[in-house]
Amino acid sequence: MIETIRISVDAMGGDNGPRVALHGAMLALKEHSDASFVFHGPTATLTPLLDEFPDLKPVSIIRDCDVVIAMDEKPSQALRKGKGTSSMWNALQSVKDDEADVAVSGGNTGALMAMATFCLRPIEGISRPAIAAIWPTMRSNIVVLDVGATIGGDAQQLVDFSILGTALARALFARDKPSVGLLNIGTEEVKGLDSIKDAGKILAAASGSGFTYHGFVEGDDLGKGTVDVIVTEGFTGNIALKTAEGTARQVGAYLRNALSANLMSKLGALLASSALSALRQRMDPRTVNGGVFLGLNGIVIKSHGGTDEIGYKSAVNLAYEMARSRLIDKIGEGMRQFPISAVTGNTSHQTEDKPA
Repeated sequence: MIETIRISVDAMGGDNGPRVALHGAMLALKEHSDASFVFHGPTATLTPLLDEFPDLKPVSIIRDCDVVIAMDEKPSQALRKGKGTSSMWNALQSVKDDEADVAVSGGNTGALMAMATFCLRPIEGISRPAIAAIWPTMRSNIVVLDVGATIGGDAQQLVDFSILGTALARALFARDKPSVGLLNIGTEEVKGLDSIKDAGKILAAASGSGFTYHGFVEGDDLGKGTVDVIVTEGFTGNIALKTAEGTARQVGAYLRNALSANLMSKLGALLASSALSALRQRMDPRTVNGGVFLGLNGIVIKSHGGTDEIGYKSAVNLAYEMARSRLIDKIGEGMRQFPISAVTGNTSHQTEDKPA
């Protein structure tokens, strides 16, 4: 068992500056006293900020670097500029060098994925990494992936995402055989792209080996929580994610306007204040902030770049839980349980006894 969870933070990544990252880490530390932090960025900038959080300072170190990756830099440009020198790269390198158990960044998503793939390398047997989101539903939280790492995807990649998603679900939800559904335009077997139908056949044949295949699911199943893991490719997944976030804000605005429309509405809001407070928290995207980069030889958490300290705390909390539950080990276990070679002739998922 890991005694202390060591969290490496790209303190310069994000829209709102390093104070958000340090403040979020401080809030997370209040919930997880066994956490420690490595902050990457200019020492002259981070030292006075760290002095503002006296409880955080004793469990933190600063790794000095002056190069910061801009939010609008192209991944290839960021990789050339920032390899070995930037706060983003060094946060990942700390995981690779076993100085930290997990990395967190609110920086440029494309740049972070490129650097993480180059620095940590994909797990053997996984064709492409994916970004997984923790998705609140009417039933409970579920895992949705990919939400932006890979545009398009063939059947094998969708199967790989299913392996990664079920490992994350086991780590988060303590379920032995999470249920998996493929996002499609209908639940009938004849509908959808060939890649989705082919992936469905593979998953149906392998169902029971560490997961239960539910079948095709539709867009409304995202909110219902029909299954534990919903799998799609990154283009569709990212649109679904941004649509859900926008809808939550829209409904929240409607609710605020309705409850402040007149004196009776305000009185009703006062009487229902505790219930409304719980609803606001449930609908607040900050409480589920953080995407998990899956399929790499290391754990990386991507925070929304524009979040505040509450959202960053959620991302750090997620990083803590992923490291504490030994996500990489669970992915290796899932790959060994998944008999894809018997279905497709692909032997890439047959691994050695040690975790990937």
